[in-house]
Amino acid sequence: MRTRELGQAVGAEWAKLWSVRSTWWCLAGAVALMVMSALMLGGATATDMLRAEGGGTRFPASEPVISATSFAQFALAMLVITSEYASGSIRSTLQATPIRGRVIAAKALVVGPVMFAAGVLSGAVATAVVYAVLSADLFGGYVALPPAEVALDLLGVGVFFALVSVMTLGVGTAVRSAAGTLTVVFMLLMGLPLMLMMTGVSAAVEVSLRMPLFADLAFMGSTDNLTGGPMPYGAGEGLAWLLAWTVAAMAAGHVVLRRRDA
Repeated sequence: MRTRELGQAVGAEWAKLWSVRSTWWCLAGAVALMVMSALMLGGATATDMLRAEGGGTRFPASEPVISATSFAQFALAMLVITSEYASGSIRSTLQATPIRGRVIAAKALVVGPVMFAAGVLSGAVATAVVYAVLSADLFGGYVALPPAEVALDLLGVGVFFALVSVMTLGVGTAVRSAAGTLTVVFMLLMGLPLMLMMTGVSAAVEVSLRMPLFADLAFMGSTDNLTGGPMPYGAGEGLAWLLAWTVAAMAAGHVVLRRRDA
């Protein structure tokens, strides 16, 4: 019975997601932002190699895509919940599904897979564009397209999109406003870890390296923590930290959803 009711809630959330044009605009915007960011980062890498007069090896076209993941993934997940609070439709949602934990679970079960697919698709498009542009003689032809490495990178991008989107859903459920959610998620993903890193204090740096930005770099196999040094842990621990932040955000959202009126 509970499985059937959860399935009905998931079906309702799926229908709501695809019944509004903002979903398509968010997905299109994510693809465009991913392509532009990856092309800019890849172009910078190729330019540095050109200036070094061949002083570098070829890099996979998916490498700059990995670095661009932090910019493109949370708008849709944010709108899934904050738009309902803004419009008041959250009351109808809770009337249709009175068990509030089931509401946030259904939203996560829709947002996660959709954003996984969006991450893989946008990453593939960005990788193709990076390769097409940077393989030209003008950029020295330093970009490569190794199938196995690219496939693993794209799967990693999909996992990161899914986890951060579910984390954003949890934050949005707790904060209840688009502006507040955007601020909190941006600070978690970019602002706070970079600020802590810039302090140079060892304890602050260790904390920053366990936040989503650097956990993603570890998970995606990056060897650089933006300070010129290697990541202090491997891909498995990076994934564990991403999961921990996602679970914490969803738990916070669940607590607020249960305790506060809509």
